[in-house]
Amino acid sequence: MADAHEITSNEYIQHHLTNWTFGHHPELGWKVAETQAEATAMGFNAIHLDSMLWSIGLGIFFCALFAMVAKKATSGVPTKLQAFIELIVEFADSNVRDTYHGTSKLIAPLALTIFVWIFLMNLMDLIPIDYIPVLAQKIGAAMGHDPHHVYMKIVPSTDPNVTLGMSFSVFALIIFYSIKEKGFGGFIGELTLHPFSAKNPIAKIILIPVNFILEFVTLIAKPISLGLRLFGNMYAGELIFVLIALMPFWIQWVLSVPWAIFHILVITLQAFVFMMLTIVYLSLASQTEH
Repeated sequence: MADAHEITSNEYIQHHLTNWTFGHHPELGWKVAETQAEATAMGFNAIHLDSMLWSIGLGIFFCALFAMVAKKATSGVPTKLQAFIELIVEFADSNVRDTYHGTSKLIAPLALTIFVWIFLMNLMDLIPIDYIPVLAQKIGAAMGHDPHHVYMKIVPSTDPNVTLGMSFSVFALIIFYSIKEKGFGGFIGELTLHPFSAKNPIAKIILIPVNFILEFVTLIAKPISLGLRLFGNMYAGELIFVLIALMPFWIQWVLSVPWAIFHILVITLQAFVFMMLTIVYLSLASQTEH
């Protein structure tokens, strides 16, 4: 922050949890929000600029890094970076081979992209909590803005718009593969003829609404739980770092270092869980046995 001692603890926390938002304010028109109240008033007509900046930037970094290593790859003794990249690729590929039972060639690259991209977004949580926000405030002050109105969240996975956006993209693939493998009729039948079935035509018709409600809830719960799980775990981790930053300096080091070490496991596990659930959901969507 510009100076953590000039504001209350509550204001400090709220500032760190507020996104750099651009949108349409009902009274002020299109603008960058200067307060959390303005950002809230913008509602759906807003975009979190920091989430877009960091998520897209990390995606470009991931693609550029892997492309560079692929171009310089050698069949001889690999560099340490090439060996590390090959290890990640093999890790994602082996999980797809063990879990996905379809024939699509898209799943392995998708799994690799999901794991690395989410891991990089989560990894931003290990950067000291004030470094980049303070830099953003100094840049904003140099441009004539009030530093207290400059916001910069650098962990995209703590933004539900990002995590739900990714999960609903996976949901679109689930629908696509379900229709592709089973046909539209098979997909509708899966939603209306299971889990309860009957040989009597009248009973079957009566059970269709019940089956549809149960199956539709199960279907829509997949992307929602997928996105909220990642968001909830990363948001909680970020909040703990913010709370630690409010403590005296010597306590910060005592608490932040162990938490950061433990958090390395959390950020890796969350990327792995998102990847594995995506593979499982797409595998189920591709099954035609029923």
